[in-house]
Amino acid sequence: MNILEAVFLGAVEGLTEFLPISSTGHLTILESLLGYSPDDSDITAFTAIIQVGAVLATLLYFRADFARLIGAWLRGLFRPEFRDDLDYRQAWAVGLGAIPIGVAGLLFKDQIETTLRSLWFVGSALILWSGVMYFADRSAAQSRSEKDVTWKDTLAIGLVQCLALIPGVSRSGATMSAGLLRGLDRVTVTKLSFFLSVPALTAAGGLQLVDEYDTISKGVGWPATLTATAVSFIVAYLAVAWLLKFVAKHTYTVFIGYRVVLGVIVLALVATGTVSAS
Repeated sequence: MNILEAVFLGAVEGLTEFLPISSTGHLTILESLLGYSPDDSDITAFTAIIQVGAVLATLLYFRADFARLIGAWLRGLFRPEFRDDLDYRQAWAVGLGAIPIGVAGLLFKDQIETTLRSLWFVGSALILWSGVMYFADRSAAQSRSEKDVTWKDTLAIGLVQCLALIPGVSRSGATMSAGLLRGLDRVTVTKLSFFLSVPALTAAGGLQLVDEYDTISKGVGWPATLTATAVSFIVAYLAVAWLLKFVAKHTYTVFIGYRVVLGVIVLALVATGTVSAS
């Protein structure tokens, strides 16, 4: 992969990772258009590893929040009198919510990296999950804020996040929809989506880094992979700041409409043979 392609794909990853439009879906589509096979092991590894750039952007942007939650968790872990602290309970809740997708990712690793990377799945998931997002967006009570989040909320959101292993569903789209259906407001569910992304994306990228190091070296190449990761970090940091401001005043309508249009285009391209499904 040349550096220009790496910069382009890294920018797309950074922009789409936290928007509810599916970063993996976009990368799968664009990798196909660029002539790569999305289910090749080096391309699959590349796609997972460059998400680490978005994780680092999240950690930097929310560094004060993460420091507060980790500090509260450590205090409560060793000193029982701190276990009624809201931050202590929220730290446990976020950790619990991150478990389901890790288990599902390991159980269905082969299917995720091969069958589900088909553009038939990507296009269909973009359209079908838009219906869920529309229902959640329109029926959400938004009566609960960040201080009301419990382990039951994060576990429910974490379970729904597993569906994001299907490219096109969108990890952020899944978590945001689940959070809205739990009665949480848009800013709260967006922040939770960011927090839950850290263990999920770090584990996925780390696993591919260890398992496919040599494959990356012989295929995509580490210069392109590291370049894309760096670009992903920069763009994702800007996207996080923008998205938090956007959801404070707007619904997800624009994202839903975009997903449907893109899904229809993808299915049409595959159906006409313009683009290969895999």
